[in-house]
Amino acid sequence: MTTYELTRGAFTLSTDKARLDVPLIHDYLSNRSYWAQGRSLEAVQTSIEHSLCFGVYENESLAAFCRIVSDYATFAWLCDVFVLERARGRGLGKWLIESAMAHPQVQTVRRVLLATRDAHELYRQYGGFENLPNPERWMIRLQPTT
Repeated sequence: MTTYELTRGAFTLSTDKARLDVPLIHDYLSNRSYWAQGRSLEAVQTSIEHSLCFGVYENESLAAFCRIVSDYATFAWLCDVFVLERARGRGLGKWLIESAMAHPQVQTVRRVLLATRDAHELYRQYGGFENLPNPERWMIRLQPTT
């Protein structure tokens, strides 16, 4: 897959997995997020390996991250979206969501799903998301956290 890169001021958005700071991503997800508490380093590494990942960098330092799990045809799941505390308030979350949804391999996907506790308006405005129609049709199977 070709690396996708964009620049905005002092920030660079890239899908180059070699640039990702995996220990930092693991620390944020496992210790500071509300959705991935206790996730193991191995699970984070595996999830990155099997996803389209977006990092936003200030110089070479990771400032924001998200990933998309997809078959690139019918379904995608936007997940693990975060902006580090030191980088908040500069529009990076908005840019990250817009850019992820504009990625050429995501543009053609029929259904993109996400879950959020408190950022509905961000995703609605910058990603084109709406509330799930017919939620009673959806089911979930949860395994213990890994």
